Amino acid sequence: MPINETLSTYSDWLYTTAAAIYVVALMFTLIEQGFGAKGRLAMERAQRRSRELVGAGGPPVEELPAAPREVGRPERIGRMGASLLVLGALLQLSAIVLRGLAVHRAPWGNMYEYGMAVTFITVVTWIVVMWKFPVRHLTGFLLLPVVILMFVNGTMLYTTAAPVQPALQSYWLVIHVSAAIIGSGVFLVPGVASVLYLFRAAYDKDDTKFARFASKLPVADVLDRIAYRTTIFAFPVFTFGVLCGAVWAESAWGRFWGWDPKETVAFIAWVVYAAYLHSRATAGWRGARAAAINIVGFAAIIFNLFFVNLVTAGLHSYAGVG
Repeated sequence: MPINETLSTYSDWLYTTAAAIYVVALMFTLIEQGFGAKGRLAMERAQRRSRELVGAGGPPVEELPAAPREVGRPERIGRMGASLLVLGALLQLSAIVLRGLAVHRAPWGNMYEYGMAVTFITVVTWIVVMWKFPVRHLTGFLLLPVVILMFVNGTMLYTTAAPVQPALQSYWLVIHVSAAIIGSGVFLVPGVASVLYLFRAAYDKDDTKFARFASKLPVADVLDRIAYRTTIFAFPVFTFGVLCGAVWAESAWGRFWGWDPKETVAFIAWVVYAAYLHSRATAGWRGARAAAINIVGFAAIIFNLFFVNLVTAGLHSYAGVG
């Protein structure tokens, strides 16, 4: 079927609009992060109280009623930023749907479409995290890499709507790639949370080097919970994607595994996240060591998202750019 250029153009417009809205949301949430002192103090008091209750056999932190935090103008601006984040996600979802309708297939057949879907999953994951944990004021730190990735994706990696290569014309495009998108998109959240955790943990140990910044972050336990729980969700989905990729590779190329660059880096990322979850479950690792492992996995995911397709040559070089 011919490509619907009109729907493709609307998709591009929605994508650009969503990126612009994310930039505004980023600025709003940074204002809350930088100037919402009253809200942060109320949040920290509630977190200290919740830890005391948990130690006494009370409910977990996220199950306790949230303390009032909309107490000043920065908090109201932050709330506006969160609303803009939801609006941007809806527009980005519309862009993905229209792209799929324009090309009459799953809308993740090249690097531009893949990046559009991954960043959408990251934003949706963070919206869920904001609903479960009092971390709305951290949205700017999550949106910063998302906006950068969307800018690179919409400029350097942009590809006009077109049919996919014959090798990708398979139902595995829906199964394998969608699992990789969900896993990779969710993994960006624990990566950011782990980076912030290291700053907060250093501050808690009386390290004054980053005191002005780290003192405005949530307590380390909240950041650790976010990193751990999102990783637990993403890991089995990513594992499923890797396994489906092996099955598809056997069907398309006659082997389950060939140490293609993208396969290799995906396997490295899988091993890193498996080590992170295993160390926490068996060795009882907590704190900075676990966060460092998670950050390594985060770096591997980012590396696999862009560098492998753009720089190296392999059977997965279907980026559609250059």
